[in-house]
Amino acid sequence: MSTEADTASLAATARMPTIDLPMPRLDFGVSLAKALKLRRSTREFSTHPIPPLVLSELLWCAYGINRPATGDRTAPSWRHALETEIFAVMQAGVWRYDPAGHRLVPHLAMDVRAQTGLQDFPGIAPLDLVYVSHADHLHDASPEEQRRVAAADTGFIGQNVYLYCASEELACVFRGAFDAVKLAGTLKLPQTQFITFVQTVGYPAKG
Repeated sequence: MSTEADTASLAATARMPTIDLPMPRLDFGVSLAKALKLRRSTREFSTHPIPPLVLSELLWCAYGINRPATGDRTAPSWRHALETEIFAVMQAGVWRYDPAGHRLVPHLAMDVRAQTGLQDFPGIAPLDLVYVSHADHLHDASPEEQRRVAAADTGFIGQNVYLYCASEELACVFRGAFDAVKLAGTLKLPQTQFITFVQTVGYPAKG
């Protein structure tokens, strides 16, 4: 039975806009060698928001479509299962990344950044990427294999994010420390979906 709070939450989510992301630049970034040299994990973030173009390029690098004719992505997936979905958790709410439309689709009108980690910085940074895997896309694998495959595929995406952040002087960190059950409940994920990792992204705090 839905409560008044649930009804209010659904109404607020319905009012959230779909975010059409600008097209990435054709020449963004630095050399691969330089990006690898600069790649690092950071846990101190500024509250400065991420501009739309930077967010667009970040998500495209993470798991965007790089071969439109086939729908293939910038990161590989086991047997082309494409089981991973990215949730962009920001102050204004939670959106799901739609690679085909290169846009963010509203999911939840709540600031749940603090729930994506056990430390303070996830609630301060402008963006936490929550990586969700669809077990029903991995029906040929056992539950143990599903977790292993999902972790590997998420790792490929996370490294893409690391390299883009390094090339654009952004800070980021790939994390496994969070209350997965609580976060999945907040995001209202069905039982066929599970969270693998979270990656916090933003500008580095100025010392």
